[in-house]
Amino acid sequence: MIKRTLFFGNPAYLSTHNEQLVVSFPEADKKEATIPIEDLGYVVLEDPQITITNGLLMKLVQNKTAVISCDRQHLPCSLFQPLVGHTEQTERMHQQLSASLPLNKQLWQQTVMAKIENQANHLLVRDKNALKLKRWAREVKSGDTQNHEAIAAAYYFQNLFDIEGFSRNQKGIPPNNLLNYGYAILRAVTARALCSSGLLPSVGIHHRNKYNAFCLADDIMEPYRPFIDAMVYDIVETGCNIEELNTNIKRQLLCIPAMDVIIDGKQSPLMNAMSRTTNSLHECFLGISRKMLYPDFR
Repeated sequence: MIKRTLFFGNPAYLSTHNEQLVVSFPEADKKEATIPIEDLGYVVLEDPQITITNGLLMKLVQNKTAVISCDRQHLPCSLFQPLVGHTEQTERMHQQLSASLPLNKQLWQQTVMAKIENQANHLLVRDKNALKLKRWAREVKSGDTQNHEAIAAAYYFQNLFDIEGFSRNQKGIPPNNLLNYGYAILRAVTARALCSSGLLPSVGIHHRNKYNAFCLADDIMEPYRPFIDAMVYDIVETGCNIEELNTNIKRQLLCIPAMDVIIDGKQSPLMNAMSRTTNSLHECFLGISRKMLYPDFR
């Protein structure tokens, strides 16, 4: 089932009644609205004057709904996640924490290969040269000791957007602002799927930053990034103003969890594909599989 994403960009009072999310507005002429909580996958709170009840937060978490809060720059900055995401969570976390270094290096190798391959295919879809990326994808070694991931990313972004002076930098010129927003949504999707699979988003297979609470999410989302890049590319190609994240652009980027990808030869919403990816990671930690399942960009 495809879960809905709700975005709140104006003042509102959010509560719950009869397993429904109830939205009340300060304006007297606006009618109260209700949405079944079981249909929700993501709730994005942007306006600082939004009030949400603890009863609603409890029900959203029990439904494994990701609640995302935004900062003053309108970028997602926090994620409300459950303490218990899976019935076998303790056992699965032990398996994750006990994973050997060689296994983690092999998993990172697969992840980088999948990312570079998807970047190459995205360039090909845009009629751009991808021969170097195809070669680098084949040359990735265990643990990516030669840092092909960074080399490929630099080449990829140098050739993707036909925008003078563009380079991938969080504080760089547009469409970096669109990429930042899209990646933040993707990160939340990944963290939600990891929790649902009973894994710790903080303990990565490659990322190790002690100040990063989502190291594993940042690892696993890598091969999915080109799908966000493609969405941003299409937005840029429309010729609309990308200097600011307006409501229309946000509306498009908030469709990321439901966008279609191809995984294991079949079409699937990205949020469902991510759950299959995180489950395949658990199977690798468990020892019944050695292969991560990632989507193919086509």
